Amino acid sequence: MTSLNASSFLKNSISGVSRTQSQSLRLSVRRPMVVAMLNSNSRSERNVGVSVDSAVKEVTAPVAVEVDYSDGKEPTAVVGGGVEDVYGEDSATEDHAITPWFVSVASGYSLLRDPHHNKGLAFTEKERDAHYLRGLLPPVVVNHDLQVKKMMHNIRQYQVPLQKYQAMMDLQERNERLFYKLLIENVEELLPIVYTPTVGEACQKYGSIFKNPQGLFISLKDKGKILEILKNWPQKKIQVIVVTDGERILGLGDLGCQGMGIPVGKLSLYTALGGVRPSACLPITIDVGTNNEKMLNDEFYIGLRQRRASGQEYAELMNEFMSAVKQNYGEKVLIQFEDFANHNAFDLLEKYRTTHLVFNDDIQGTASVVLAGLISALKLVGGSLADHKFLFLGAGEAGTGIAELIALEISKQTNIPLEESRKKVWLVDSKGLIVRSRLDSLQHFKKPWAHDHEPVNKLLDAIKTIRPTVLIGSSGAGQTFTKEVVETMSSLNKKPIILALSNPTSQSECTAEQAYTWSEGRAIFASGSPFDPVEYNGKVYVSGQANNAYIFPGFGLGLIISGAIRVHDDMLLAASEALAEQVTQEHFDNGLIYPPFTNIRKISAHIAAKVAAKAYELGLASRLPQPENLVAYAESCMYSPKYRSYR
Repeated sequence: MTSLNASSFLKNSISGVSRTQSQSLRLSVRRPMVVAMLNSNSRSERNVGVSVDSAVKEVTAPVAVEVDYSDGKEPTAVVGGGVEDVYGEDSATEDHAITPWFVSVASGYSLLRDPHHNKGLAFTEKERDAHYLRGLLPPVVVNHDLQVKKMMHNIRQYQVPLQKYQAMMDLQERNERLFYKLLIENVEELLPIVYTPTVGEACQKYGSIFKNPQGLFISLKDKGKILEILKNWPQKKIQVIVVTDGERILGLGDLGCQGMGIPVGKLSLYTALGGVRPSACLPITIDVGTNNEKMLNDEFYIGLRQRRASGQEYAELMNEFMSAVKQNYGEKVLIQFEDFANHNAFDLLEKYRTTHLVFNDDIQGTASVVLAGLISALKLVGGSLADHKFLFLGAGEAGTGIAELIALEISKQTNIPLEESRKKVWLVDSKGLIVRSRLDSLQHFKKPWAHDHEPVNKLLDAIKTIRPTVLIGSSGAGQTFTKEVVETMSSLNKKPIILALSNPTSQSECTAEQAYTWSEGRAIFASGSPFDPVEYNGKVYVSGQANNAYIFPGFGLGLIISGAIRVHDDMLLAASEALAEQVTQEHFDNGLIYPPFTNIRKISAHIAAKVAAKAYELGLASRLPQPENLVAYAESCMYSPKYRSYR
């Protein structure tokens, strides 16, 4: 057995740490600490508990010390900061045996309850002997592929999507690698289960189906203690945080604390589709109350039972949160804002984009994926973006975000001022067409889209007046693209581009069947939620899904591999162009403007490479030197769900 003298090790390690750093850093080992490493040659010795009190007493101020076992040599101390390979997995090949650390070496019953290391029936005979698993498992040994086959068989037995969602979440909490292998290999079938549309229902019923906490819950009660709460999270090397306050969950409105299903689902996709390690992901819900009376009166509701905080109280809590994240995890942690209401989403993005690495998927991610679809659609309808006219139903986060990115791309392609390119884009909100005569009453994020035009109250009248070639729905209001709307678009355009983006499916502006039927099969259609193929006049139409999952996993990976410190709009344009490049002629022949999700990891690697290249070009990358082949580098950095061999 290899054993360490914790006291002397800590003394020697700490002595080399600069005292100037000590005030801002924290000792990351907890007392008492187990630092015994178990191997198969030392069955007689198991966990050796060593108190570090004596070492700690000699430190005048706390410091962050990590133990690096990745090279298999004697441990060395690493001062906290940056992103480390916590488990030594990235520095080893997949064939290189690793040690399943779990404070101490995980073994026996605790190993089977540790989702990061648990393999279930896939533990080998040797591993069962080495880690005291004999008798705790049935005698059969199965391989990873058979486990995937069995789980898919079990999941397909459920008829209700929410039951499938619960089965997937149970698996994630039981066997992490099996969960991700299952999701990666069956992404087209399981994506609608772990994310939209099923995750919407899961959030609505989160209090009833809640079993084990996933992520951090930070509430108004925790004001002044947020940094302390972040330190309660067991993983210390976080690369991506997805945070929500639950006020605008998909198209379902204010779900309060139960919006946690969204950060959990998004981060599952960061790992499965973008290859970010699960241990580097942190879902967070900021609970400031809810204005949803149904939630407040629900006995199973898990959040604060009070009306939603706003104004200075809200701003102070968010400011403390943002400061604590940067203090605890450093400058390069990506903070993704998710499903904040319009009035907060724009303000938060604007306030923190110059001081933090922040990204709003509802504003920026949606815009990037829609722009990619439009770039692809041009190959079917002809012309450039500047040759087309765009009309939006919905002028919230998604609508204005998409509109701005379209205008930026037109400006980039034509070298005309942004103010001029915006005139190609028109928006309709709940009060009608956004025009200059309404300027004084408009929210600030709508004002750039107030053009000179007489007032128009209804969408159909706006279509007849503006005569758009592209109709985009981001209203969150289902069935607003009526038969008359689609028929009018079809009368104006040989191939009308119609994007019904609102989620979940029940909130979609129209269905794929309606779009193809009412346009007599001429529409180029994509939606936010998936629809089944449609047969019309003997031809089968397969609609595309303008799913943000095409963009944000690869976008986030690109920021990570380049060590980016800020998000720039040019990175979003680069991501759109990279996604559009992945659409082949075969896809176009089938009417698709997005590539299939089956190749999503390769797509994410290409997006990551383009985003990273742009970060280096803009001088925003900190990971130097720049790799020669960014696509290959991105692929090499991706998490693999393959089981590792244990010593």
